[in-house]
Amino acid sequence: MIESTVSYKRHRFPSAVIARAVWLYLRFPLSLRLVEEMLLERGIVVSYETIRCWAKKFGRDYAGLLRRKAPSPNDVWHLDEVVITIGGKRHWLWRAVDRDGYVLDEIVQARR
Repeated sequence: MIESTVSYKRHRFPSAVIARAVWLYLRFPLSLRLVEEMLLERGIVVSYETIRCWAKKFGRDYAGLLRRKAPSPNDVWHLDEVVITIGGKRHWLWRAVDRDGYVLDEIVQARR
């Protein structure tokens, strides 16, 4: 997570929770309510309005830090293959993951 120059003083939640919420909202096409539900699944009760305020307050700092990270010609990514069961049938989950652990793409197929 990006936490180097952003100050989280006088906030009720830990910096990791704030950073995760803002990252989810800005990185993926998720609504505030979806981010709220994702955090709730992890046992973190926070309102969508709070997430909106965090995104407004910390979003510019995150964007600046992400822009400074230039893509490298040596970027490495790998492909994960996992067999999962959906509705009693076997499916294959394929995920492309970069070296930072970000999921670039994923697909579920009924046959290999």
